[in-house]
Amino acid sequence: MDLSVGAELPPFVRETGLENWNRFAAVMDEFVPHHMDDEAGKKSGMPGAFGMGNLQTSYLHNLIRGWMGEKGRIRNFTIQWAQPNLKNTVVTAQGKIASVEDTDEGKLVSLEMWTEDNNDRKLATATAIVLIAD
Repeated sequence: MDLSVGAELPPFVRETGLENWNRFAAVMDEFVPHHMDDEAGKKSGMPGAFGMGNLQTSYLHNLIRGWMGEKGRIRNFTIQWAQPNLKNTVVTAQGKIASVEDTDEGKLVSLEMWTEDNNDRKLATATAIVLIAD
């Protein structure tokens, strides 16, 4: 595993739309009309139905977990949503290493991350601190 500052995490990619929004809503018990119905989304000021913000969080968590594997633990995570995830787009979660600190427990790695759609719209930005055990 490359733990050098600037190293990029392997991207996590997901095609989004009503099918996976519905699955996420079932797990989270979050059946909100503007996430499932175009007319309700339009009443909320969007072009149609739009994805849940917490789904962006899950994509970024998948990015982190896929990269760090079993030796890592998420110590801190923050996210800022910038734009909605619109229906039938491809969302890519990406990230890079911002800093690395040696500790008695292992390497404390700071990450800068984001999600963007296939139109290069940045949907969310996030930071995380993970501990990679020696």
